[in-house]
Amino acid sequence: MSDEPFDSDSLYHRFFSHPGMVVDLLMAFLNPLLLAELDLHGLRRHNTKFTALLGQRRRGDVVWEIPTRSGGSIFLLLILEFQSEVDEWMALRVDVYTGLLYQQLVDERKLKARDGLPPVLAITLYNGEPRWCAATSLRELIRLPKGTSLWHFQPDMHYHVIDEGAYSKEVLEELPYLSAILCRMEHPDSPEELVRAGQDAALWFEKHPEGPPVKEMFRDLLVVGLTKMKVEPLSRIPDTLQEVVMLSAARVEKWAREYELRGEQRGEQRGEQRGELKGRCEQAVSTLLLLLRGHFGELPNWVELKVKSASLPELEFWTLKTLTAKSLDEIFTPSSIH
Repeated sequence: MSDEPFDSDSLYHRFFSHPGMVVDLLMAFLNPLLLAELDLHGLRRHNTKFTALLGQRRRGDVVWEIPTRSGGSIFLLLILEFQSEVDEWMALRVDVYTGLLYQQLVDERKLKARDGLPPVLAITLYNGEPRWCAATSLRELIRLPKGTSLWHFQPDMHYHVIDEGAYSKEVLEELPYLSAILCRMEHPDSPEELVRAGQDAALWFEKHPEGPPVKEMFRDLLVVGLTKMKVEPLSRIPDTLQEVVMLSAARVEKWAREYELRGEQRGEQRGEQRGELKGRCEQAVSTLLLLLRGHFGELPNWVELKVKSASLPELEFWTLKTLTAKSLDEIFTPSSIH
């Protein structure tokens, strides 16, 4: 494993630069009826130039060309989204990207209007924590009342969103795809769940030796995930996913035992503190009642009830007041303690 730092953007870009991983993602999360129209064996990467036109370079946007079974092809615009907040303008961004992609196709292939434009399938893969709530069509962003004839002239672009964190652990565990394991590793509830997902990834590669060459990336993802969850880092990063899984499982088990022990120690300490405080309160109640009876004789019931339900600071304050007070009312006035 390289010692150079990496982030989700670069790691995911490496994942989905492999056609096998893109096919796996589509198989896991796309409508089967739509999949039936595509020849995924003919998937090939399309080099885009429109990021330069936008004045920015986004590592997370990848375009693939996929033949259709009816002839022709579609272009898959895969947007890998790792912002900490949901992009409310994603539908607009997809529309702009699609227009620039079409312009590039026209320029490079010298398409004629009579040839028509190939369809585009836009998918946003999102791994953030807030659930995705942005509009998924451009028309949702356009301020026009329903029913107006102006709608006929407005653009309309839709995209499909794969919100990793929106899928339950049970649903993802039922999907026999690497992409589902990837989602589990990105959104684990505990270090133990992260390691279990890593174990499932290792098992998947054992069963599919012909799978996409991304096993090392799952190893990296496991190491980074454990680091984020504050588990003690491995002193040495092994070369294989299987080794990382075994070492991580042992490390997580040790971490869980230490965490449980720390919790028990904190509980014992809190128990000791509560016991000590209870003893001090009982002693303070006895002392105050003894002084009050010595100064004022038999005490009314309300005084005993008030003393026995008081906090330690109140008891200490009233004890001092008893030494100089001439009546019970002088001690137990509402403003006697703040």
